Amino acid sequence: MIKKISLITLMLLIIPGCGFKIVNQSKLINYSISKIETSGDKKINYNIRNKILNIINEDKDKSYVLKLKTEKNKSVKEKNIGNEITKYKLEIIVNVTIETPDLKKIDNFTVKMIGDYESVKQYSQTLNNEKRLIKLLSDNLADKILEQLSLKLDDL
Repeated sequence: MIKKISLITLMLLIIPGCGFKIVNQSKLINYSISKIETSGDKKINYNIRNKILNIINEDKDKSYVLKLKTEKNKSVKEKNIGNEITKYKLEIIVNVTIETPDLKKIDNFTVKMIGDYESVKQYSQTLNNEKRLIKLLSDNLADKILEQLSLKLDDL
């Protein structure tokens, strides 16, 4: 019994000192975005654009132009017995093109997020549910775009 307690205590003392440290992603980024051109849904583009520009510094040697083309698809996911809609499905697709400042295409990729939200009797609450989901999905899409940019541009 004492051996188990001393083993657990020893592990609790050793594990926190293992040297694991969360990496600050903004320090790893060695490029800047000089311009972001958007088309498609304005609200989603606004959220993604702001998040990307907040993380990427403008004072780097390498500069790129991003083109974002967003598409939002909303469909019915569930209906109840009375044929009333109870859930909607929301899919957001962003096609990202990376170019040099002289508009020479480097690469392109697509990121996609899917979510669903409840439809309630009050239409305003249903709209609020949709807005919250759009904000959440667009933040997640911006994170995915930044991850892909780091992978693709660090190789160059």
